[in-house]
Amino acid sequence: MTWVHELLAGAGVGLVGGLASGFMGTSPGGGLVIFCVLLLGAEQHVAQGTSLIAQIPPTGLAGVRRYWQSGNRSPLQWIVWIGIGFLVGGASGGYTAAAVSDSFLQWAYVVYLVALIAALVLRRERKGGNNEAEHQDELPWLPLLLIGTLAGFSSGFMGIGGGLAITVGLAAGLRVPQHQAQLVSLIFSVIPTNIPPAWIYWSKGLVVGWPAIIGILAGLWVGTDLGARMANGVSKSVLRRMMIGFVSLMAFYMTYKALS
Repeated sequence: MTWVHELLAGAGVGLVGGLASGFMGTSPGGGLVIFCVLLLGAEQHVAQGTSLIAQIPPTGLAGVRRYWQSGNRSPLQWIVWIGIGFLVGGASGGYTAAAVSDSFLQWAYVVYLVALIAALVLRRERKGGNNEAEHQDELPWLPLLLIGTLAGFSSGFMGIGGGLAITVGLAAGLRVPQHQAQLVSLIFSVIPTNIPPAWIYWSKGLVVGWPAIIGILAGLWVGTDLGARMANGVSKSVLRRMMIGFVSLMAFYMTYKALS
């Protein structure tokens, strides 16, 4: 594959990953891993390393701005506790991933996605949406720390950025309004908390070429902004159903890859 083809393929990977990220308020890693395998032909470890490297620049900034302009806010203490957990979990996940096979990572990816789908499906909508917004600053620190640790470990272990765990953990676990949970998740695509696991993959040479990475970054900038614009025009119930559908497709594809 020439550098031009790598650049264009990378741009396609980034655009799709960015659209999914902006629309569903997750870090783009899940889409990046899958489409690095599908469009770039990367092995699982390489796809994960590429995903983490591509998420270091603040490519989700445009998406955060769109959510912020629509009135969504994120209390600082949420970011602090989730961030502490993320840093600890991320390094642990990166070292663990380097010690296992591609097949093991693929099946772990499937199990992780199925668990997130179950959490989203079983989540009950809280009555009286105004009460959710009133008490948005009153979440206890320990669940936030645990969400951050899980998100960080999943980021390092599966190269997916951890945004899905943050969104599902806040929305399904702590009953945070969907759009607000998605804003928090996108903030962690701006803060470079995945540097520790990204360095672990980079040091082992588990990344694609620079032309593809540059293309991915360009696609992410455009795709995240477009996805966030789309998300702010639909209801939280639609967003939830779309997330279930997207994560289900990811799970089916990774099951196919693990079996093949």
